[in-house]
Amino acid sequence: MTAQNSPRLRDLAAQHGFYVGTAVHTGAFTRAEAPYCDLLKREFNVIVAENMMKFVELSPAPDTYAWNAADALVDFAAANDMKLRGHTLVWHQQLPQWVTHRSWTPEEARSLLERHIKTVVGRYRGRVWAWDVVNEAIADTGGYRSDSFWYQQLGAEYIALAFQWAHEADPNAILYYNDYEAEGLSPKSDSVYELVRDLKQAEVPIHGVGWQMHLSEGWRVTAEHRSNAERLRGLGLELSMTEMDVRLSTPASAAQLESQARSYGEAMELALETCAALLTWGFTDKYSWIPGFRPGYGAALPFDADYQAKPAYTAMQQALLGAAQTAPLDQGA
Repeated sequence: MTAQNSPRLRDLAAQHGFYVGTAVHTGAFTRAEAPYCDLLKREFNVIVAENMMKFVELSPAPDTYAWNAADALVDFAAANDMKLRGHTLVWHQQLPQWVTHRSWTPEEARSLLERHIKTVVGRYRGRVWAWDVVNEAIADTGGYRSDSFWYQQLGAEYIALAFQWAHEADPNAILYYNDYEAEGLSPKSDSVYELVRDLKQAEVPIHGVGWQMHLSEGWRVTAEHRSNAERLRGLGLELSMTEMDVRLSTPASAAQLESQARSYGEAMELALETCAALLTWGFTDKYSWIPGFRPGYGAALPFDADYQAKPAYTAMQQALLGAAQTAPLDQGA
């Protein structure tokens, strides 16, 4: 199947005032691989760096910043009429060793984090649409993630401080809290809700919540997803699906691909009801993170390794068109 002559996702999304996007792989982008970049420009109206804007990538040494890749992505978005999400300012992973392999006083750690946030956000002020300010601060079972470097240095206060510093650096950027496995109803999603509710009540400048949506085969929208979306939106927060993929055991069968398509289609329908955007974490199986982290799984994205559209792409397209799912998808219901 080819998407070349079909309506582009970005054009269909624009008709809804909606954004459909993807994470950008550093290697494929910096090498300017033509099939990759051409499809990226064709289909999406918002992009996010998969890794280019993480602390370890931007600041490999003290008082040193490597801006080239991130700058190129910012320029690419502007040149192709795309919004850009920044990912991520504060996370417990992908920190440089010069940060994690020394001792800090609380005052030093606070100064380090403030300087990093204001340096990065300030550089791209007015050019980044939304930032994932704090990523994955909640533990899988609920409560704060106590093994986070930032939590251990500063306690839970680091979260509110990060949002405040990001807002000071760019008052017009949309500021998000982002996390995984928090889209349904669970102790973890309850803790996410309580965190962002408390931030809002304290008048901390937080504007949105990101559902990562790293899913497995068979995922379906339930009433819990709508209930969770409703309570978050009830706080006056924007909601986005920020990192979606649907992993399959490999090699994937035709039936698995149709089931996956249903997941993508239902997610898109829910996003159109409740969210500002849906972004996949990559778009081609050629550059998916899944096989490297979950051996035996893959085929998680809307395009295969040869850049051919999969049923998942068609399901997203159909949802954007506002049409019913096709017969092959209904057969798997």
